Amino acid sequence: MRRVEGDYELDDDPARVDIDALWAFLSTEPYWGRWRDRAHVEAQLRDAWRVVAAYRANTGRMVGFARAFSDGVASAYLADVYVERTARGHGLGAALVREMIDNGPGADFRWMLHTDDAHGLYGKFGFREPDRTYLERPARRAEG
Repeated sequence: MRRVEGDYELDDDPARVDIDALWAFLSTEPYWGRWRDRAHVEAQLRDAWRVVAAYRANTGRMVGFARAFSDGVASAYLADVYVERTARGHGLGAALVREMIDNGPGADFRWMLHTDDAHGLYGKFGFREPDRTYLERPARRAEG
């Protein structure tokens, strides 16, 4: 799949993902996963159920990314969604989320995610606080 969003292109081909750009961002920018090393990130990319990345249409440079893991039948977890600072303000975050959860094979799944700062973005796609049936066991290591 390739979809053009203005000056950007979205693509779900995992072979096209620029692992160096992915690592450069995930190892320095986000609060949610700097504890990972490059081998972790490479394994998560390799084992992802689906990825969607954003590329500048004129250069092909990767400027955004989203990853999901799933049972492939009923539920999926959205992770590592980001847009580089230089590409923000063009709706790419929303485009990545839309492409991942609404336009892909998991459109009817129950989607889950964690966020500390993007409730407004995800709320536009129907994400809300869990109901009383949802339980979670936090990680044992400090993440952040």
